[in-house]
Amino acid sequence: MELVPKKRLFLVSGRANLPLAEEIAAALGVPLGEPNLAAFANGELHCRFDESVRGTDVFIIQTHSATEGATLNDALMEQLIMVDAAKRASAKRISVVCPYYGYSRQDRKAEGREPITAKLVADMFSTAGATRVISVDLHSGQIQGFFDGPVDHLTAMPVLVEYMSSLGDDLVVVSPDAGRVKVAERYANQLRADLAIVHKRRAKGAKHEVEARDVVGEVDGRVCVLIDDMIDTAGTICAAAEQLKEHGATEVYAAATHGVFSGPAIDRLKNSVISKVVVTNTLPLPPEKQIDKIEVLSVAGIIAEAIDAVFEDTSVSEIFGGANQS
Repeated sequence: MELVPKKRLFLVSGRANLPLAEEIAAALGVPLGEPNLAAFANGELHCRFDESVRGTDVFIIQTHSATEGATLNDALMEQLIMVDAAKRASAKRISVVCPYYGYSRQDRKAEGREPITAKLVADMFSTAGATRVISVDLHSGQIQGFFDGPVDHLTAMPVLVEYMSSLGDDLVVVSPDAGRVKVAERYANQLRADLAIVHKRRAKGAKHEVEARDVVGEVDGRVCVLIDDMIDTAGTICAAAEQLKEHGATEVYAAATHGVFSGPAIDRLKNSVISKVVVTNTLPLPPEKQIDKIEVLSVAGIIAEAIDAVFEDTSVSEIFGGANQS
């Protein structure tokens, strides 16, 4: 008797962004597994899958985000525990799906005696038993090299470009600082739009104080879209928007993949000259942060396509064509 191996996909999610995981499952046409996550009285986390995962392709979805009653570190630990559970249950392959990769900004040593925590997170996933990482718009491309296995670096560009293409023909894509120029240039190429750059200066030792200084590019009398990978405290985006308005921009939009919105971010955006802030649902947006200026687009379809390609052993990069990430 000849044994024919059967491939099986098992999709499971942590608790940090369940609505996104449910959207991904619906797009794939598969049920979302039950990890039975719970906490002991002392805060320790526990997981036990409802069904056998022996010989399966396991995809564990968890965005690294603080939610009500839980921290970013809780979300990260929850995913690591699920990876370990899958490994010890004899899963064939384990892919961690991190729509937002925690600690991604700590990707290098900017000063002495600092950690490279993005690398530490990659090491923890490898040790736990993950064989692949799938993430969306990492803060820097070099993070792909921190993980020993394959990394599928997805981009939210298709959904953001589709939105921005409705803003008119005379559009200027603006990088809020020198570090985002390459990303902004890709958007400008996709939209066939002009490119501009806001020069900023960050005071040494002050992590959240940003001063926008000047604008390079022609923005007078035109609609501008500021592009970034994430909006955290919104200091950079709001300062850049002020500069664009001072240089004659008729309207300013902001677009980013990850809406972190920490601390004073919502108040800053409310009081800013920005007409609309467009982000994706890689991170949950709690009710208290939902304001009229913020519009959320879904990346569930993009992530679902990538998971399907990985499961079927086909190309992930072909999904994005010209919008492929480096």
